[in-house]
Amino acid sequence: MRLDRTLSLHLVHPLMKMGAPSHKVALPILMYHSISDDPEPGVSAYYKTNTSPALFEQHLRCLNSEGFRSVDLDEAVRLLQQDWPKEGKFVVITFDDGFRDFYDIAFPLLKKYGHVATVYLPTGCIGENHRSFKHRECLTWKEVRELRAQGVRIGSHTVNHSVLYGLSWNDIENELSVSKRQIEQVLGEEITSFAYPYAFPQHDRPFTEEFVRLLREQGYQNSVTTVIGRARPNDDLFRLKRLPVNNGDDMELFAAKLDGAYDWLTRPQSWFKMVRHRFGHAGRRESNLAAVPLAASPNSQL
Repeated sequence: MRLDRTLSLHLVHPLMKMGAPSHKVALPILMYHSISDDPEPGVSAYYKTNTSPALFEQHLRCLNSEGFRSVDLDEAVRLLQQDWPKEGKFVVITFDDGFRDFYDIAFPLLKKYGHVATVYLPTGCIGENHRSFKHRECLTWKEVRELRAQGVRIGSHTVNHSVLYGLSWNDIENELSVSKRQIEQVLGEEITSFAYPYAFPQHDRPFTEEFVRLLREQGYQNSVTTVIGRARPNDDLFRLKRLPVNNGDDMELFAAKLDGAYDWLTRPQSWFKMVRHRFGHAGRRESNLAAVPLAASPNSQL
């Protein structure tokens, strides 16, 4: 039994339905990774990053039936910065890691149902020929150019998909600048959005403040994280929350996440990270020294 699912569906969502609709004051930013039939054996349901093509298509149908219009990250930022529209329901669909199955499977389905997406690339995994990351093939630069020409928004996901919290500031700066520059050279346009890989250390305020300063310095205008929740108009554009989606998101849980019934996990997630930091890794990060990664596993959202 998944406690997050049980509480979201049988406690939080029913309580929410007794109140006013929440979709007009919050923006779901969905976080997908791979779209394939890989069952990810040995990985617990919460930490899976794969979504089957059949389930992904059901998600897109759900978005349409519920009246959601997808926007890319740049348009989402404009919505968050301006007065929130009185009418309409909006969603952002993002994909991390630049897997080839986005080109082969996800993008055709997105076109079929009239949706747009933002794809974040770890540029060290993208080449003229297919390279692999996490035992999956990644996009080529030719495919990236084709996708951009058809409206897919592209963002940076570092060069090497490193655990940034374990790097020196010089190395972090290189991950931010080199990846941005590589994509800009290929596409001939400014890259303004960044996706933080692995667990975002929101408990460490000095780190996150310095990290945001570096993002701004490199010319980024926004950043999405692995912090759970929906984005709201007054949120920091460099610490945007997302809703993780995987093969465990059947239609009931998926719809509940869109409604905001998963947002309650923001605080437990933050508390868990703080406890791990204080009792497991306290004092191991200095401003210019490497640190032990916080994530419990490479795919951890916690």
